[in-house]
Amino acid sequence: MDELSGTEIIIRTLIDLDVDTVFGYPGGAVLPIYDLLFSDGRIRHIQVRHEVAAAHAAEGYARSTGRPGVVLVTSGPGVTNLVTPFTDAMMDSIPVIVLSGQVPTHLIGTDAFQECDTVGITRHCTKHNYLVKHGSRLAQTIHDAFRVATLGRPGPVLIEIPKDVQVALAPYDSGTVRQLTHCSRPVASTRSSPGLARRCPRPHRRPSYQPNRRPVAVELVRNSARNRSLIEPRRGLQRMLALRVGQTLHQIEGCSGGQVRNDLAGSLVLARQRARDRTRLAHPVHRE
Repeated sequence: MDELSGTEIIIRTLIDLDVDTVFGYPGGAVLPIYDLLFSDGRIRHIQVRHEVAAAHAAEGYARSTGRPGVVLVTSGPGVTNLVTPFTDAMMDSIPVIVLSGQVPTHLIGTDAFQECDTVGITRHCTKHNYLVKHGSRLAQTIHDAFRVATLGRPGPVLIEIPKDVQVALAPYDSGTVRQLTHCSRPVASTRSSPGLARRCPRPHRRPSYQPNRRPVAVELVRNSARNRSLIEPRRGLQRMLALRVGQTLHQIEGCSGGQVRNDLAGSLVLARQRARDRTRLAHPVHRE
C-alpha cells in the first residue's frame, strides 16, 4: 500500500475513471490540485473566465458525450457562484461532478478568508455533497460521487476538499481502486468500452431517467394541447389506459380551446390550487 498526497490521489482516481477533461477556474484553495494537474498533463484543463461558465461547459460536455462533466473551483465565492449551474443541472438531470477547495479543516466554521458553509448552501440544489476530512477517504468518495451522479436520475454532486487534506499523505491501495473502477465505473455511455456492460454486475433497479426520451403518450398529450385534431385520440388513449392527466397553468392560459380537458374521472385538476385551498382551511387566517 502506497502513501500519496491528497492531490495525487485525486488525479489518479480521475484518471482511473477515464476523466479526460476538467473545466475550472484557479483559486488559492485548489492550487495544490492545479500544480499537479498541469505537471501530470494527462487530463486536459479548460480555463474559463467565470465559475458559472465552467459548470455550464461541463453540462454541455455531459450532454454531448454521455459522460459526467468535471468542474474544479476554489472555496468561498468560487463555489457559491455555482448555485445557478447546480440548479440547472439538477432540473435537467445532467451528471456533473464539482471538486471544490476549502480552508484547512481546523478553520472550517471560523469565518476564515474565503470560507463558507458550502455543504449547507448547496444541499438543496445538488443530488449529494461530500466534505472529505481524511485523505484515506478521497478515492472512495470520488468513486461514490460518480456513482451517485450517474445512477438513477442523473444530477450534480459536490466534493469539498480542505487544503490540508490535499497536501497530507494518505494510504492509497491501488488494488482496491482498480476493483472499484472495474465493477462500478459510473459512465453513462459504454461506446468507449463495449465490454463494460458485460463485465460489471447489473443490480435490479429502475432504468436511468432520460429527459430527451418521452413516451409516445406524453407526446400525444403535449401535441393535443396545440392541435385540435389530436384531442379525441388523446381522450381515447386516456380512457383505454385509465391515465391521469394534469394541467399546467401554461396549458390553461396559453392554449385555450386545445388544452387537456378534465372531463374524465380521475383527472388531476390544478393540484396546486387544491393544496393551497386545503392549507387555508386547515390554517384559517383570523382578521380583526
